[in-house]
Amino acid sequence: MTPILSAHEKPTFVIDEEIRVDAPLAATFESLLIQMGPQNETPDGKPLPMVLEPRPGGRWFRDLGSGTGHLWGFVQSIKPPVLLEIWGPLFISTGATSNLIYRLSEVDGGTIITFRHSLVGPVPDEMGEHMGPGWAVLHARVKRTAEAAGKPRSG
Repeated sequence: MTPILSAHEKPTFVIDEEIRVDAPLAATFESLLIQMGPQNETPDGKPLPMVLEPRPGGRWFRDLGSGTGHLWGFVQSIKPPVLLEIWGPLFISTGATSNLIYRLSEVDGGTIITFRHSLVGPVPDEMGEHMGPGWAVLHARVKRTAEAAGKPRSG
C-alpha cells in the first residue's frame, strides 16, 4: 500500500516577512526580479535559474531546455517598482495553490519589502517546515544584490 503524506489540518499556510533594504526602491525591485529569475538558487547555493516574465499573465518557470521545464506560477499583478504578485502551484505537487505578494515601499534611506506567501490546500508537514527558511535565503540575496548595486563605485 502506498503511504499518504500527512498534511496540516488547516488548509491554509501563510508566511509573512518584512525585509529592510538599504537601497532605492527601483534597485530593490530590479534585484527581486533578477534573484527570482536568472540568478535564482536553491537554499544551499546551487544554481536554479528561472524565467520570470515581468508582465500581467507572464510566466514564472524553470526552463530545462528542449521544450521541457516546470511552471511555478503566473504574474497576477505587477506595478513596478511597488508590487509583484504571483499565483500558481510553485513547487507544490499536492494540489495546493500559492499566492506570493511582494509590496515594496520607500522609507527613509531605503526600501521595505513586505512579503506574504499564502498556500491553500494540503501541505505535507516536512514541506511547510522548509518554506520559511527557503524564502528568507532568497530575500537575503535580494537585499545583498540591491544594496551592492546602490553603493558608489570606487576607482
